[in-house]
Formats: sequence, C-alpha cells, structure tokens
Amino acid sequence: MRALSVLTFAAAVAFAISPALTPDFGGFDPELYPNPQLDPPVQPAGYAFAIWGVIYLWLLVSTGFGLVRRHDAPDWAPHRAPLLVSLASGAIWLPVAMVSPIWATVLIFVMLASTAVSLARAPTRDRWLARAPIALYAGWLTAASFASLGLTGAGYGLLLGEVGWAYLGVILAFLTTLAVHAMRRDEPVYFVSVIWALVAIAMANWGGVQGVAWAALAGAAGLTALMLASILRARAARG
Repeated sequence: MRALSVLTFAAAVAFAISPALTPDFGGFDPELYPNPQLDPPVQPAGYAFAIWGVIYLWLLVSTGFGLVRRHDAPDWAPHRAPLLVSLASGAIWLPVAMVSPIWATVLIFVMLASTAVSLARAPTRDRWLARAPIALYAGWLTAASFASLGLTGAGYGLLLGEVGWAYLGVILAFLTTLAVHAMRRDEPVYFVSVIWALVAIAMANWGGVQGVAWAALAGAAGLTALMLASILRARAARG
C-alpha cells in the first residue's frame, strides 16, 4: 500500500506540472482537423478552464495526505490504482493533444473511466481529502470528454456537423453524470464541475448558437436540482 501511495502522489505531481512543460498548448489546434474547429459550439467559454488550478491543487493535497497519513489505511487502498491510471494518463495528455486529437480523445475517456471507478471506491471518511477532490476531477472529465468527442466528430466531418455534435455532447455528458452519480450517491461535489462546464458552454454560445446554449442551461439546471436533492438526502441520513 505504501508503494501505491507513493506512485499515486508522484503521478499527481507529474499531472500538476504537465502544463508548465507544455506552455504552447492553448487548446486543440484547429488545423489538426480536416474541418478546422475555429469556434466549436461544444467547447466551453475560456474562463471555465481555470477550474484546473483547483483540481490540480486539491489532488496534490489529497494524494499527499494519503501518502503521509493514510498510506497503510485499508479503506484508502481500493481507490488508488484507478486514480493512478487516471493521473498518469493525465500527465501525458497535453503532449498527446498537441499532435493527435483522436488519441487525446481516447486518452481522456480512459481518464474519465478510471476516475469514475476511483470515485466509487473512495473511502467514506476523510471526505474533503479523498472523495471530494476525486469527485470534482471526475465531474470536469465528464464534460471535457464529451467536448473532446464533439470536437473530433465535427472536425472529421462525421454525420452531425458542429451543432449536432454540440447537442450530442451536452446530452451524453448529462446522461453520464447520472450514471457516475449512481455509483456514488453520497458525493454531490461531482455535480459542481459538470454544472460549471455546462454553464460555460451556454455562455460560449449565448447570442450565437442559442439552441445549444439553452440545452446546456437546461442540463445545468437539472443537475443543480439533483445536487440539491443529494445534499438534502445526505443531511437526512445524518439525522
């Protein structure tokens, strides 16, 4: 367990410093696609990506605490291996994204799947140092995965066009949020980053592709209602 906690913390450090090692990355290069994605409606407004700062820091604190204080705790062991897979994948995601949107999309879905498993296995205790940071990370990956899928689908001219892929991305992100939440109903923080992303998609499309904006806002509103219900359910369970 100690070795796994060391590896998980090391992967979190590598993940957190990866942006500094790829300073030229500012999003997928539009010219990497056969149909350049200059202003894709599936992509959130730029301010939304600031959430990465919170995610990086919180995961560093979480894995550092796990290394120092919970390296031999049995209830911390089950979630570490899938989290390690996600963080290690995240550490190489930016270099991959600079050259191949397709492989970057595959990689971010690996990150999402492994983080969802990690969230499901996260310990019940130490909520703010274990379960909650993984939940925030998983929520952003949920939205980012389908934004990446939408960019790739539209960029390669697959069936739907930019607007159609934007609608599909919003819908699939919403449905995936429900599925992941069903795996871990006691952590409403997961909803926060998905809602953040959907509102940012709405803002990016406001006054432009208005239908996508309304769809994203509707998804955010629905998830907000579910988040509040989850919070009330948790409070009732505590008595």
